[in-house]
This record gives sequence, structure tokens and C-alpha cells, in this order.
Amino acid sequence: MSSKINLQQLDTFLSVVRCGGIGKAAEQLNLTQPAITTRIRNLEYSISATLFERTSRGLKLTKRGEVLLSYAEKFLHLAELVERDVVDHQAVERRLRLGVSETIAQSWLPAFVEKLNQKFPKLTVEIKVDISVELRNSLLDREIDLAILLGPISEYSVDNVALPEFELAWFASTSFSVEEAKQLKCPIASYARNTRPYRELKAALFEKVGPETVIFPSSSLSACFRLVEAGLCVAALPKALAKDYFERGSIREFDPGWTPSPLQFTASYLGDPKSYLIETAANIAHDVSMAQMT
Repeated sequence: MSSKINLQQLDTFLSVVRCGGIGKAAEQLNLTQPAITTRIRNLEYSISATLFERTSRGLKLTKRGEVLLSYAEKFLHLAELVERDVVDHQAVERRLRLGVSETIAQSWLPAFVEKLNQKFPKLTVEIKVDISVELRNSLLDREIDLAILLGPISEYSVDNVALPEFELAWFASTSFSVEEAKQLKCPIASYARNTRPYRELKAALFEKVGPETVIFPSSSLSACFRLVEAGLCVAALPKALAKDYFERGSIREFDPGWTPSPLQFTASYLGDPKSYLIETAANIAHDVSMAQMT
């Protein structure tokens, strides 16, 4: 062995294996591709062995690489235990790539980030707001570390922490009469087209109202509320987000006889590699959401 192996090299090696290439590993570790390549070369120099071979399908582990993989996983697991049990949380300098749906961004996200900052003052949080299907893909592609989305994600590699539901209610502008709103003959604002709430609402409207119903899909809940406020449509939206509009007296709640099912969110993350930081963040999301939603 020419020089000592370090945890940084092993972490980079595992990232390349799990991400399936140097490019994605660079994104995950927030490094340049040349930096990743240099770490892998230094690791190969340290053990005097080639770890990857290039094929038409990308990088493939050599036999030595496969042997190192099991040891690297054990080393990194021990490092996680040390971080959990020994290292002062105040000193943890890490990055958390967080993906959240807009419902969360509009409700308890600020309180969650505040609690994270209290627990890990030196933690850098990068936030991506997107629809749940895209967040799921980003998580499975290891582009984000923690996804707070409409869940759970039914993949064997994903751990899901259940969060409180968001109850939906029908809202209309105060310029609408209650009886007029109940007929649901006007346009209806909804979540974005390729989301579960949109699909469920469309199916229910087709059955209860008819195929002629006009739906305005939107990825912005605040836009939906503004459209309702302006009297351009009605909508079934989270009750927890309607407070400001109620206080202004610009919208009212109404009951057409049925309401879409509540939105179930989860804090979801990949269970391998096991990360104390990410697991703790998911549990903090649970605690904050419980306090904010009850």
C-alpha cells in the first residue's frame, strides 16, 4: 500500500458506485468531476489496484472494487455512528439537499428549517420546491437527500416517515353565492396535472358533475388561491393554507356534498447509505409538522 486510505476517498468511491457514475457523484458531493476523478485515482494508488473499468454501459467495478465496496460500507457506517454518538452536533458541517412539495413550502417549511438550524448550526440547507413525482425521481436518482412529498414512496430502498395529513376543503370567492358554488359548474383550480390530487379530483368530478367540467391545473397553490379570491374559479385546497384569505374576508368555505381525500405526506429518504443527519432531519420534520398541524 503506497499511502493511507481516508474516509473522504471511501465516501467518494461509494458515491460513484451508488450514483452510477462520476457526474452524478459530483453533483451529490457538490464537487467538480475532476475532483471526484482525482480522489478515485488517489484511492486506487493507495491500494495499488484498479477499482473501475469502463464499459459501453458505464463504469463497472473490478473484482478488487467489489471487495473494497463491502469494507467501504462498513467504514462509512462506523463513521456515521461516531457522528451520531460522539461528534458535537453544533460542529457538524454538512449539506442537506432538501426537496419539498409546495404545500409544505407554503405551511411549515420555515419552522422546519429553523429547527434544523438549531440542531445543526453549521448545516447548509439547499431547498428544491417541486411536484411530488419529480421529487420522488430526484430522491431515487440521489439528486436530493430528503424529500417531503405526497407519499409514501413504495421502493424497498426508501424509508418513509409519516407526517400529518392536510385536510382539503372547497373554497369560493365571497362574490359567489353558496348555491352557485355548490353546483361546481364554474372552472375549478387544482394541483398540477401530473399529480395524485389532480388525478383524483378529475375522476371524482367526471363521476359527480360530468365530463364538461373545466379544470385549471397549477403547480402554484398561491396562484390557485388568488384565482379563487378573484372569483374566477372555485377549488378544493388545504384548509391549513386558507387562513390569510379568510382574515381578509375574500373567500368562503362551502360544501358541495363531497370533498377530495386528505393529502398524506411523508419525509422520505434512502436508507442506504444510512445517514444519521438525514434520519434526524426526517424526524425533526415529523415533530415540527405535528406541532404546526395540531
